[in-house]
Amino acid sequence: MTTVRTRFAPSPTGFLHVGGARTALFSYLFARKHGGQFILRIEDTDLERSTPESVNAILEGMTWLGLDYDEGPFYQTQRFDRYHAVIDELLDKGLAYRCSCPKERLEKLRERQMAAKVKPRYDGHCRGKNIDPNEPHVVRFSNPVEGLVVVDDRVRGKVPFNNNELDDLIIRRSDGSPTYNLTVVVDDAEMNITDVIRGDDHLGNTARQINILRAWGKEPPRYAHLPMILGEDGSRLSKRHGAVSVIAFRDQGYLPEALLNYLVRLGWSHGDQEIFSIDEMIALFDLGSVNKAASSFDYDKLAWVNQHYLQHGDAKRIAHLLSPHLGHLGIDPSTGPELAAVVEAQAPRAKTLRELAEISTFIYQDFDDYDAAAAKKHLRPVAREPLERMRAALEMLALEDWQPEMLHHQVDQVAAELDLAMGKVAQPLRVAVVGRAASPGIDVTLHLVGKETVLRRIDRALDFIHAREAQA
Repeated sequence: MTTVRTRFAPSPTGFLHVGGARTALFSYLFARKHGGQFILRIEDTDLERSTPESVNAILEGMTWLGLDYDEGPFYQTQRFDRYHAVIDELLDKGLAYRCSCPKERLEKLRERQMAAKVKPRYDGHCRGKNIDPNEPHVVRFSNPVEGLVVVDDRVRGKVPFNNNELDDLIIRRSDGSPTYNLTVVVDDAEMNITDVIRGDDHLGNTARQINILRAWGKEPPRYAHLPMILGEDGSRLSKRHGAVSVIAFRDQGYLPEALLNYLVRLGWSHGDQEIFSIDEMIALFDLGSVNKAASSFDYDKLAWVNQHYLQHGDAKRIAHLLSPHLGHLGIDPSTGPELAAVVEAQAPRAKTLRELAEISTFIYQDFDDYDAAAAKKHLRPVAREPLERMRAALEMLALEDWQPEMLHHQVDQVAAELDLAMGKVAQPLRVAVVGRAASPGIDVTLHLVGKETVLRRIDRALDFIHAREAQA
């Protein structure tokens, strides 16, 4: 039985796009499910646009997502000698030819074909000619001129292409560099790739690559072409829709498992299930369940998935991921309570790590101003006595008793002494300590902020109320 081998083969001309990440994920899941290998190949033959920074962005994105590859990364620029050997072999066998057509001739040919409403393609002008290898030229593959090439696609079914509509495509440029369609063919064959999973924008290339493989005497791999990812407006997903790079999602505070979970559901489903662990993805993933239609990227749905993982993930791990987001806000988390406790208290109130950091700043830093509506409603003269009573009660607590249960008891006791509903005490206290009317339970809030800071902020609130009384 042949071992399954899949590959992810990005071009390093920019960041790792979520569309590429989904392709990598599907290739990874297929290999893992079938006990195979997942290979990373960097297709960097576009020497003008490929950059080391883009390579690093791809590797960084793959590492963050946890898509570990078994072999690679392989770089096509390190295999030029092998590509040239294959091109020379095709030339020797009459399966490719040199073409010296000047740019002007090709432009006029295209203009005539467009005017005649014929699909533009090279007309084979140099086929059979003896072009001097020393004069400027490209090398073209001699594509069959008759018959069909059928892409037996695992998502779209059988897709036929007429050979007379396929070009004698260039496989080596005039500068001597091999082209994409040639390098992919050589690598897929010599890396023993059994299953190529990629975007459906490559479907036309697949027909050409099958012809090259068969001419070269190689059996094509199995193919699966994934539908495009669109923005909510129906156009191809791009930066104008919002974040599209994997690293941008990381920086905005999304968890890698949430992004993977969201991406696996873009074009694939397993009943109505929405949440999948990576092990469940591997066990359940099936190319036969991939939709043929394009999928729309829903940022609200991603936020929902991310919130699920924030609430149900390991608090210590999430605390580790949260720490740099606090650092970006100028907060050293070591100056406050255990970060995992902050996560447990605040995670249900946030959709991203960035939001979680922002709503937790009150634990570490004094706020500049009260929320106007909250202060108007809760820091009124009527709240002065409850706050004074709470301050006295909290000041009497020993540090070892500064725990949620005891703090809750103190709030309850003051409310009972004043014959008030608990909210009439807890809400003014919350606004005094947090600056706004929303936070975790008042006992947890007081515990996280700490005794010294709580007393100081109550004093500030009492000053605020006193000033408000003076203005009345």
